Amino acid sequence: MTQQHLAAAVRTLMPRAKADLAELVAFPSVADPRQFPVEECRKAARWVADALAAEGLTGVQLLDTPDGTQSVYAELPGPAGAPTVLLYSHYDVQPPLDEAGWHSPPFELTERDGRWYGRGAADCKGNILMHLTALRALREVDGGLPVGLKVIVEGSEEQGTGGLERYAEAHPDLLAADAIVIGDTGNFAPGLPTVTASLRGMTVIEVALTTLAGNLHSGAFGGAAPDALQAMVRLLATLHDEHGDVAVAGLTADQVWTGVQYDEAQFRADAKVLDGVALTGTGTVADRLWARPSVTVLGIDAPPVIGATSSVQASAKALVSLRIPPGMELKAAQQALAAHLEAAVPWGAQASVTVLSGGEAFDADTTGPAYEAMGQAMREAFGREMVASGEGGSIPLCNTLRTLYPQAEIILIGVEDPTTQIHAVNESVDPQELERMALTEALFLRAYARLRPA
Repeated sequence: MTQQHLAAAVRTLMPRAKADLAELVAFPSVADPRQFPVEECRKAARWVADALAAEGLTGVQLLDTPDGTQSVYAELPGPAGAPTVLLYSHYDVQPPLDEAGWHSPPFELTERDGRWYGRGAADCKGNILMHLTALRALREVDGGLPVGLKVIVEGSEEQGTGGLERYAEAHPDLLAADAIVIGDTGNFAPGLPTVTASLRGMTVIEVALTTLAGNLHSGAFGGAAPDALQAMVRLLATLHDEHGDVAVAGLTADQVWTGVQYDEAQFRADAKVLDGVALTGTGTVADRLWARPSVTVLGIDAPPVIGATSSVQASAKALVSLRIPPGMELKAAQQALAAHLEAAVPWGAQASVTVLSGGEAFDADTTGPAYEAMGQAMREAFGREMVASGEGGSIPLCNTLRTLYPQAEIILIGVEDPTTQIHAVNESVDPQELERMALTEALFLRAYARLRPA
């Protein structure tokens, strides 16, 4: 059957994809029991397992991973001599943040101005539907799959707790494949077919400062009593120089990105930077996003403005995230950041600096038959040549898979793009991107079966 038959099948499957995505988005599957019941994640896992079983996949299992979450596994043997492809995605999502900022309920898929809104609509439940729609189209048009297939859908990727990584290390044969398609990124711009060739690694560090036995009246003691919140503000300010570049000894911040560039005006529009507000850092936007480290303060424990009292604060806590580019070693970067924080604590405040999690950066080899097949598939689906970009985010599982299966090609694609606002309020997916990426994946599986030597 021709590409046109497959494209028509994907198009007719889009109403089903929307209905399925609505069901999946309805589960508030945040893998943090402090925020949402664990049962919501388990319901989402069961939904994914049932959906894969309904498509004829065998060996469907709910894997209990060491971090207490569940990953969904399924497989389907291919024709004799065919290569094996592993498809990856995750069903857990980021918390909805300020629900008042959403224009529609975050866990209710809502169509507005041609887009589908909801937490996880793009990251990463939309990518689960990309996989499912591709498989459904191939079954409908070709009557089956041209490759052996494995599917793994993680339950704690957003939390970075490493459950699936540890499970894979303990069961090294489970996810073995010739090619691995990570459905957790997306196109550099809507309509521009993109593979993600590099990922920054990341680590998260918690820093706590204590200066007093307890809070004090700011009138009676302010001006001499050391304020822990003020100390925290001073400490965090040392992480960047006057340009906004990272100012941590040992974290080089002058690397250059040589691939596709990110136009500054387009970045300002994608990031919704307010008029008159300058971007931070130096170098090109691509340098700053994909080739250099970045430090972000994720949160601060401090009194809220409403309800605050006239007090000198006795303690404060902050969560600091560090992203590192390929070529920068994780443990050395963690040590550099921790040492900087410890050395920069003002006024002799009592400090606790704790490394919470981390994952290495990833750099893909884009020269094998799987990438050739993906290039063909994207050209047919989009009518444009595939480009390779970087990604400022992190997927620690990629390095685990590369270590376990060094001969496997790892390709990162997905339905996300700068307009989807993943991790933010009003996350959405463009159904046209979902349709084109589902077609891309179906075409890839066909092409890879032809190109990969038996």
